[in-house]
Amino acid sequence: MFPGVIAQSTPDKPAVIMAGSGRTLTYGQLDERSAEIAAALHDLGLRKGDVVALLADNAPECYEVYWALLRSGLYITPVNRNLSAEEVAYIVNDSGARVLIASAALGELVATVRQSVDVVHAFAFGGAVDGYDDYGKLLTSGAPRLTDQPRGSDMMYSSGTTGRPKGVRQAMLPIQVDEPGDPITGLLGGVFKVGPDDVYLQPAPVYHAAPLKWSGAVQSLGGTVVMMEKFDAEGALAAIQDHKITVAQFVPTMFVRMLQLPEDVRTSYDTSSLRLAVHAAAPCPPEVKQAMIDWWGPIVFEYYGSTEQHGITFVSTPEWLGKRGTVGKAMIGIAHICDDEGKELAAGEVGSVYFERDARPFDYHNDPDKTAEATHPQHPTWTTVGDLGYLDEDGYLFLTDRKAFVIISGGVNIYPQEVENVLTLHPQIYDVAVIGVPDEEMGQQVKAVVQLKGGVEPGPELERELIAYVRERIAHFKAPRSVDFVDTIPRTPTGKLVKRELEKFYAPAGAGS
Repeated sequence: MFPGVIAQSTPDKPAVIMAGSGRTLTYGQLDERSAEIAAALHDLGLRKGDVVALLADNAPECYEVYWALLRSGLYITPVNRNLSAEEVAYIVNDSGARVLIASAALGELVATVRQSVDVVHAFAFGGAVDGYDDYGKLLTSGAPRLTDQPRGSDMMYSSGTTGRPKGVRQAMLPIQVDEPGDPITGLLGGVFKVGPDDVYLQPAPVYHAAPLKWSGAVQSLGGTVVMMEKFDAEGALAAIQDHKITVAQFVPTMFVRMLQLPEDVRTSYDTSSLRLAVHAAAPCPPEVKQAMIDWWGPIVFEYYGSTEQHGITFVSTPEWLGKRGTVGKAMIGIAHICDDEGKELAAGEVGSVYFERDARPFDYHNDPDKTAEATHPQHPTWTTVGDLGYLDEDGYLFLTDRKAFVIISGGVNIYPQEVENVLTLHPQIYDVAVIGVPDEEMGQQVKAVVQLKGGVEPGPELERELIAYVRERIAHFKAPRSVDFVDTIPRTPTGKLVKRELEKFYAPAGAGS
């Protein structure tokens, strides 16, 4: 299904509710407005395969634009609103977008970007912005509703945590928008049994793949999306209680922030309506996941995937409890572990994680070299995004870290994620990152960069305590040799560590220049 079908039977049902303001978009409005936008863009000359960029805060209009593009064979490129104007302009221009749709709520960023982007048309919603036409013109163009509605797709840009963002151009499905075939909708409806009675909490920035596409899948299945304007831990619990949320998706950092709330605050909210809490996007420390299971029960599901959508694994609570630390078995694609030469490795051996598909599911836009780097040297339909891990004898995948972050000390590989997992729930730590820094004798040594909770004083004694804490729990050679205390740890809004910022700070003078 898609919202147009649902609108025929339940036009007044909420498709989107904003958690903070209560602003609501019904299925009837979503269908009508997305159809009008699709027709208006077609009237402006856009045709199948063209790109529209979206620069917005979390607002209902994002879903109007999303469905307009999906029902007219166009690509949507949502842009991270936390980037600089220069970075936003790079993505818009690199994508080849012909139209930019932006939110006036982003103020100076939207106005500045307009001066640097090469688009044919630009529209702003929520207020007037110099250089932009009124979004309302798209809703009142009078262009006839499209009868041919090939399903569009997305060209997301990676978060750029290890360099310039990469455009991931997905292959379009050879179907009409109202036909079955979208794999995310199939997974939600099949594996998770999502349907019209479900209310889905969307707490993350809508410019990322999972928040946008899972919300769209919920709308395809007739459920209601409750979207937070911005995540905060207590606000998420209030939304679950007030809207009787049945399905929610989080990133591990959100779990950590909720667990850091005082226990009397956490337990004051009724979360019993939840039947499914999904987490993804970044590695979840086992102690954090165990704490969430203890709190919410065996409803915590995990999936591992990527912006590239080259493969997906899933694991339920019972499976995870039996294989602590796994991210599950492959549900889309076939998982393989390979060494640097592409040789497939045996169970338990760590290597690059590849997924085999019938056809390669993506290309990096304007970058054939990066596409080639992500493709197996002997198997053109096997692709990787740079993660390392291993498969056990039962086919369950365990991740160790990203290849770019591995610390090599004295010729031995050390995976920062393992050390971060140990430190994440230390009672005095608010946030932590582990990196490798230069060492004249060993090549690299392990350093923990720590943000402490409010009121905790840093110092040599606490540094020694944290190092000993790690040494008590994992092999001594993996423990940090030093700990630095900082005011903040750089993260994206979805909780991913931006380790390149830390690594640049600790790089030898002149490195990379």
